[in-house]
This record gives sequence, structure tokens and C-alpha cells, in this order.
Amino acid sequence: MSIIFHAVQGLGRLASNKNYAILYNMAFGVFIHRTDSIYDDIPSEQYQFPKQYLSRAQQCEGDWIVYLEPSKVRQAKGYFAVARVQEIIADPRHEDMYLAVIEPGTYLDFGNPVSFKDDTSIVERGLLNDQGKISGRAQSAVRPLSAADFARILERGLEDETEILPRTGHPLSNGFREQPTGFDHLITQDRVVQLTNRAVRDRNFRRNVLRAYGERCAITGLRLINGGGRAEVEAAHIRPVEHDGPDIINNGIALSGTAHWMFDRGMVGLADDLTILVSRHSNDPVSVQGMINESHRLMAPKRSSERPRTEFISWHRENCFKI
Repeated sequence: MSIIFHAVQGLGRLASNKNYAILYNMAFGVFIHRTDSIYDDIPSEQYQFPKQYLSRAQQCEGDWIVYLEPSKVRQAKGYFAVARVQEIIADPRHEDMYLAVIEPGTYLDFGNPVSFKDDTSIVERGLLNDQGKISGRAQSAVRPLSAADFARILERGLEDETEILPRTGHPLSNGFREQPTGFDHLITQDRVVQLTNRAVRDRNFRRNVLRAYGERCAITGLRLINGGGRAEVEAAHIRPVEHDGPDIINNGIALSGTAHWMFDRGMVGLADDLTILVSRHSNDPVSVQGMINESHRLMAPKRSSERPRTEFISWHRENCFKI
């Protein structure tokens, strides 16, 4: 079955859920975030902003926003993620500051970060004034986003690229593997439904994790590419999705098939400093130790914002790792 079939099913589920806004009356928005932000931001959980943006943020309550890393940031990613705002609340720790609380499980990093500007124009067309120039609205950290611009950004951010699909044998339908479906013909409402689709989320999670780890197994250090030019490495969740683990880079590790199997079954784990731990329950601990890279520490991404978060590592160690 194709992604579109699953999306239609998902639309029915969303329509029956009273917690979701009516898809035809959605108010989209843009939240500007930078990795060196002075604000108390955790994009997958909350976005902090001053009172001056309160009315704009409230318009997005219950609806979807796109995160933008501004071009002033070195190696800026542009539009890099999408999430649904659950509610807007006053920040209990900071006077005159507010928090946009992100609905759990809705944050999704784009597999293809979208540049603010392409070869012909800016992607967010609503920022153009009558003369076709970029207006001052582009400086606003919180701003409304038209449905057309939202759809355009999603189309580019979630564009399918078959080279990042999991290797043959992974539990995805043959229809998805052989006939990946694009977003070109979908209306905005259908694009929103795609954001909750498991196949779409898995694909983007894999793409982002493999990119962050340079397509190299973080435990063995091996970077193997098969005859088709595809990386022989998998994107592993540290805290599994079935245990409320989010689809974010900080909850992912690139692992070879064997290392992934051992990690999921608690044969290996991680200390908070990313030292690789080997379970005493392993039937061949010497061989397992021999598979680990010579540093005996996880080969984490260079960007600190992409490294595993301590709370996920601790969860795995306390709930999966066999001491």
C-alpha cells in the first residue's frame, strides 16, 4: 500500500479526534530558532518567546508551525522542522515570557532542510511586499504562514529520495519500497496528515540520523556502502517509539545491523559520558568488546545539538541495558 493510502486512513483518524483542529481552518506559523539561542528552547518540546509575540503565537495554538534557523547563523539549516503547538502558556519561571508547548510526538525534522531562498525567489512568498521585495516581516521571530507557503515548505522538506530508504528486509511494505509517493499533487490538508504517518517519520528520522553520523556506525566505527551506493547502517531510536521515544536526532544513533540488534536487546549500552558499556549477560563479551571502536566511546556527531541527550541514554540504561 502506498503512503497516500495510509494518509487517507490517517485523515479519518484525525477527523475523529476532538483534539485536532478542523483541517480546513488551520493557522500555520513560523518560529525562528537558532542553536545558540538565549531563549529556553527545546524545539521538540517548547519554544520560549517574549510578550510582544503573544497574539501571533496564540493564533497558532492547536495548529502547525515550521521552525526556521536564520541565515545569520553559521551553516544555517533554513526551515528545518515542523511541529504542532499544543498550547500557549505563561512561562512560570520568567516574567513576561511565554512558552509554546509542542504536542508530544508531532515534532519532525525535515529530511531535506529547506533554504530560505532558492534560485528564483524566497520560499516563504508571503514575506514579499507589493514591489516583490522582502518585507520587514522577515525579521519577526514569530509570524503567520500562509497555507500555500506551508505546503511548499513541507513538499521540499519531506521530498522523497529513494537512496535513504531502509535496506531490503526492513518492515516496510513492498509498495512503499518500490513505488515511493511524492507530495506534488497533495493539497495542504493531505500534507498535514502525512506528518503523522509512520513511514514518513521513519524515513526522515533515518535520513537525519545517518547524515548527522556521517553514515558511520557509532559503536564499531565502520562506514560500509553497498553495491547500490546505500549505507549499510541503520537509524536506531535510543528510547523506542513504542515507549514514547521521539523521532529526533538526539534520540537516535547510527548503528550497523549487529550493533543495532545488541543495543535493542541490552547487550550494549551507554554511560552518560557516551562510554560504551557491555553487558555481563553477553555470552561472548570478548567478541563484543572486539567490535567496539578503539576509543570505546560512542562516535557522536560533531555538532553538540545533534548528540544523544542524557535523558534518553539514561532511559535505555535503566530499562533496556542488562547490567
